[in-house]
Amino acid sequence: MIEITSWLRIDEDELVWKATRASGPGGQHVNKTSTAIELRFDVRNSPALPEDVKARLETLAGSRLTQDGVLILFAQGSRSQEMNRQDAQERLVDLIRRATEKPKPRKATKPTYSSKLKRLEGKTRRSGVKSMRGKPRGED
Repeated sequence: MIEITSWLRIDEDELVWKATRASGPGGQHVNKTSTAIELRFDVRNSPALPEDVKARLETLAGSRLTQDGVLILFAQGSRSQEMNRQDAQERLVDLIRRATEKPKPRKATKPTYSSKLKRLEGKTRRSGVKSMRGKPRGED
C-alpha cells in the first residue's frame, strides 16, 4: 500500500510500470538499457479514490491524462531504473495529495465607493481626450 495522506492509501497493484529506453544523449549505454520508467494509473476506475478527488486529479493531470482516464507519468531523469521508479511514484503521490485539498470557496465582494469613482473619473478623462480628436467646430 502506498500512503498518500493519513486517510488515503492506494494499492500498488493499481500501478502499471513499464521500462523503456530513455531519450537524449548517453553514448552506447543508452541504446542497450531500459532505464526510463512509464507509470500508468487508472484514475477513473480506482476504488481507493473518492469521486471529488478523482475529479480534481483529472483537472490537475491535464495532458498527462488519456481519454480513458489513465494518468501517465514518464521519468527518465536518472541513469538508474530504480531511481526513476521512485521519482515517478513520488510525482504521482504529490499529484494525488494536491487533488485531496479542497479549494476554498470564493467570497463575492462588491467594488468600493472610491474604486467606482476612480473608474468613472478615468472614463470621463478618456472621453475628453477622444472628443478633442474630432474636427474643430467653426463659428458660422
